[in-house]
Amino acid sequence: MVLGKKKIILQLLIWSIIAFIGFSSVAYISARLLFPLHYWPLLQHYGQHYNIDPLLLAAVIRAESKFFPRAQSEAGALGLMQIVPETGVWAADEMGLTDFNIDKLFDPAINIQVGAWYLRELLEEFNEDIVLALAAYNCGRGNVKQWLQTRKETEQQANINELPYAETRSYVQKVLRNYYWYQRIYG
Repeated sequence: MVLGKKKIILQLLIWSIIAFIGFSSVAYISARLLFPLHYWPLLQHYGQHYNIDPLLLAAVIRAESKFFPRAQSEAGALGLMQIVPETGVWAADEMGLTDFNIDKLFDPAINIQVGAWYLRELLEEFNEDIVLALAAYNCGRGNVKQWLQTRKETEQQANINELPYAETRSYVQKVLRNYYWYQRIYG
């Protein structure tokens, strides 16, 4: 009688482990579908080249275009990292890219290169403060600088909830949430 109960308990334990492993696999696969890493070789290359975590680049792309290379915003931003044409031309000039034209922002390699370079510029400009750099990526460096001038305590790290525009607050939160999940899934 005792042997029969132990056998049943052992079988239940085994089936529980199998079910857990199965559900974990489904969750893992689902997470990878929700947070894809398309263009991974490009993300790794330009992330390393510009000293930016490639998972942060993926988080920006997921927020900006959901990895659709032909994405266009109402404001005219283009490609994976949603680069405004004026910023693209300026960045390409600063980077020394030859034969650059606006249509090249639809090329994933060019778009990620320009976007990574620009994000690195913003990180340097805002002392590696990821919140300020992402805010500037969204609403412009001039707007972030102007906001910083109005703050009393400019030395402390920026608080997302203090950012001046609701859209920018939402954007920064979305990118940071994406980044968190990319790190958990792939990190």
